Amino acid sequence: MKLTNPESIQKSEKEFIDTINAELDWDVIEQLLLDKHNFEVHDDIAYKDGTLIVYNNEIAYKFDFEIKVPLSVIFNRGGECLSMSTAREDEMFENNHDMEIQNSSTEQTHCGEAEKKKERGMAVEIADLISEINNKA
Repeated sequence: MKLTNPESIQKSEKEFIDTINAELDWDVIEQLLLDKHNFEVHDDIAYKDGTLIVYNNEIAYKFDFEIKVPLSVIFNRGGECLSMSTAREDEMFENNHDMEIQNSSTEQTHCGEAEKKKERGMAVEIADLISEINNKA
């Protein structure tokens, strides 16, 4: 025996979730992403879904979003990945002759000093090639 219309309950739950979503403090969420994952949000965050759940024996709310994050990938001419980071490294291209690869807390590979020196040399060589191409254009 139903005590109420299930569609009415679902509609009220959706309105409740939407109200919570509207009140989220995005400055705090973005700061958490930066602090915990070194992600900076550059575009709008897309809301996908929200629901009421039980988490560690406690009532909680789960919201799913999609975000875009920057991704820098450095690889050599052999196609091998040298570094992957979620922090933009555009500043390393500003000075072609003094290029130095910045280490990020989200870097995926670790190299010895000899490899780092080789990478810096390759980076300078690539920067020189780019400079030559730009000067010819």
